[in-house]
Amino acid sequence: MAPKPPHKAVLGKQKNPSYIDGHRKRLRSRFLVGGAEPLPDYELLELLLFRSLSNGDVKPIANEMIQKFGDFNRVLSAPIERLTEVSGIGPKTAFDLKLIEAATHRMSQGKVLKRPVISSWNALLDYCRVTMSHRETELFRILFLDRKNVLIADEVQGKGTVDHVPVYPREVIKRALDLNATALILVHNHPSGDPTPSTADIDMTEDIVRACDAVGILVHDHLIIGKSKEVSFKSEGYL
Repeated sequence: MAPKPPHKAVLGKQKNPSYIDGHRKRLRSRFLVGGAEPLPDYELLELLLFRSLSNGDVKPIANEMIQKFGDFNRVLSAPIERLTEVSGIGPKTAFDLKLIEAATHRMSQGKVLKRPVISSWNALLDYCRVTMSHRETELFRILFLDRKNVLIADEVQGKGTVDHVPVYPREVIKRALDLNATALILVHNHPSGDPTPSTADIDMTEDIVRACDAVGILVHDHLIIGKSKEVSFKSEGYL
C-alpha cells in the first residue's frame, strides 16, 4: 500500500493560491470581530495551525485532527507522538500546540495557586477541568494546603492507563510532610468521561485517608473529573 501523501500545507514553500490567502484573511477577521466563541472547533484549530503552517490549505488537517481526537480540547491534550500521526503535523507544529496547552494550564493554575481554596473553589474546579477532563489516560494529582487552606503546591503523583493509575499512600504522606502541608485535595480523571467512583477509587481513597489521619493531615475531598462533570467524594458522602 502506497504511503499517504502529505497535505498541501507541507509540500514546500510555494506561494499560496489567492483563495487560500483569502480564506485565511477572512477567518482572522472573523476572530478579531467576534472572538473565538462563534468559531467551530476546526476553525479555531485552523487559526492556530496558520502560525506553524504558513503554506497550503490547513482546513483538511484541522478537520482530520478533530475527527481523530474528538474536539479542540482533546487535540491540545493529545501527546506529541499522537499528534504527529496526523498527516501534515510535524514535531514543530505538535510542539506549538503543546505549548499552547501549557499556557492555558498555567493561566488556570494562576487563579488558584497561593489562594485560599474555599474562596476560589469554582476556579479550582475550572482548573481541574482544563488540565484533566480531556486526557486519554488517568492522571492523579494532589493539591497541598497549608493551615489557612491556601494552595501551596499542585503536583502530579501518578500517571496511568485508560482506567488505572497507581497511587501509594506512603509517598503521598512523605510529600505532604516535605511541604509542611496540613490538608490535601485528591484529584484524578476518568478518560471514559464518566466520573462515577469505582470500587478501586473508593478503596484507594480510604487507604490515603487512614494514612493521613495517622499523621494529622486532613483530606478535604477527592474529586473525579469526567468529560463534562465531576464527582466530589465529600458531597457524595464517601468522605
